[in-house]
Amino acid sequence: FDYKLAILAIENGIDKLRINPGNIGSEEKIKAVVEKAKEYNVPIRIGVNGGSLEKEILKKYGKVTPEALVESGIYHIRLLEKYGFEDIIISLKASNVKVMRKAYQMIAKQINYPLHLGVTEAGTYFQGSIKSAIGIGSLLLDDIGDTIRVSLTEDPVEEIGVAKEILKVLGIGKLGTEIISCPTCGRTEIDLI
Repeated sequence: FDYKLAILAIENGIDKLRINPGNIGSEEKIKAVVEKAKEYNVPIRIGVNGGSLEKEILKKYGKVTPEALVESGIYHIRLLEKYGFEDIIISLKASNVKVMRKAYQMIAKQINYPLHLGVTEAGTYFQGSIKSAIGIGSLLLDDIGDTIRVSLTEDPVEEIGVAKEILKVLGIGKLGTEIISCPTCGRTEIDLI
């Protein structure tokens, strides 16, 4: 929301900066952040979010759609490129898994920047874990995505656990033991659970 905080974060050693162009304000403010990021060699993640799309784009599409997310993302990529900045990562997050998934599929065909995957405002531990596993996991299965974030209304430590489990199930990295167990049924003679 405050471009001055973004600049302070860069000056104080942040490794990567995430800005939401829909919230940060005027082009001049974005330019100031970009100039500072170039000076300190800090990559910027453009974080387009269904909950904070620009009013003009939201009015054009009437609601949060994959096309609206992509249009916002492409616009802000071009804006950063206009100032000679190409150390860009992009995310197009929505709380609706189908919208989020389609947006990433669309933008993956149009750009050659790393994609940061996530379902925003995914919900509680149970619901959010399922939404994240489906949204993030399905894209990773299609070889779309470079980094991920699981967003839960929960202690952030739980987010890391869910992310690691998604990666483990997909066979990405070596992240511990996978337990394979059958459901309980009429043949069970012990307390399996």
